Amino acid sequence: MVLKTLTVGSLGTNCYILGCEKTHAGAIIDPGGEAPRIIDEAAAGRLEIQYIINTHAHIDHIQANEELRKTFSCPLCIHEKDEELYGNPDLNLSSPVLCSPVTFPTADRKLREGDKIEIGELSLSILHTPGHTPGSISIVVEKDVFTGDALFAGGIGRTDLPGGDYDLLMKSIREKLLTLPDDFLIHPGHGPSSTIGTERKGNPWLT
Repeated sequence: MVLKTLTVGSLGTNCYILGCEKTHAGAIIDPGGEAPRIIDEAAAGRLEIQYIINTHAHIDHIQANEELRKTFSCPLCIHEKDEELYGNPDLNLSSPVLCSPVTFPTADRKLREGDKIEIGELSLSILHTPGHTPGSISIVVEKDVFTGDALFAGGIGRTDLPGGDYDLLMKSIREKLLTLPDDFLIHPGHGPSSTIGTERKGNPWLT
């Protein structure tokens, strides 16, 4: 698997560009800003971007959606329970974060627990991990899991924002993420990568 991490936007969001080494098919996870930079990185990797996937619909994870969708002419994917956030500046946080309300068109594909997204020879499995938002997802590819703002290295996602639910987030982490093998790599929405084993043993929110 080809994997490139870009830290984008004013809140330092991790945007992930991943691809199939054999077919050069690719996907972009959480394009939170700086669309030209993301486009350049995809081109440098000779990737044909087939999907844009949002782990959730906060502005710092979706801001470059439309420019990338137009550039690559590919579908935009999000969990069905977060799609309504696109059209609500208070829920997608564009009003408080950007001090300017932004709405987005609807997604092309609405995801659910257990869905698969095929990118060349890669198979992306969708886990519904709500708590940070109602439709937050994590994405498992081989031994990598992209956790959005559910689970961080040494931390967990905020639950004090609209739609947040602490008990539901902890349930998502324990029943969906900590059931993965210890050697699986965690790629969160912000901050450094980790492993499931490291977080199981040392994350202060989980021990």
